[in-house]
Amino acid sequence: MDADDIGSPDGGSLAGGRVTTRLPARDLDRARRFYADKLGLRPVEERPGGLLYRCGETYFVLFLSTGALPGTFTQMAWEVDDIEAAVSELRRRGVVFEEVDRPGFRTQDGIAEVEGNYPSKGARGERGAWFRDSEGNLLGIGRPTR
Repeated sequence: MDADDIGSPDGGSLAGGRVTTRLPARDLDRARRFYADKLGLRPVEERPGGLLYRCGETYFVLFLSTGALPGTFTQMAWEVDDIEAAVSELRRRGVVFEEVDRPGFRTQDGIAEVEGNYPSKGARGERGAWFRDSEGNLLGIGRPTR
């Protein structure tokens, strides 16, 4: 598969569709404050029980949920041009980054070097950082490394 094949619509109706992330929140007002105060994001629309956010050409939704929140894996991530600047800015806003120290995977100052990447990215790896929102959802920031 080469970069031209990524997202080609011949895979059916889903391949030509747009993907948006849905993140659960037990307290939508608390989540709204976190996303505004810590991440600098404001909803572009809202409805009862839901907040719609736009980042670039993509969207994500925070929705009121009474279900169990997983939070044990990265549920949403942003790809940024300068990960150090993004981490620094978010820390100034009070975001706390996860520190990991496992064989083959370790963060230094909140940022990990991740080996391997998708061929379409033209990168040898990725630098990544993770944090939790006010609802326990695990969110990430990444930057491909060349």
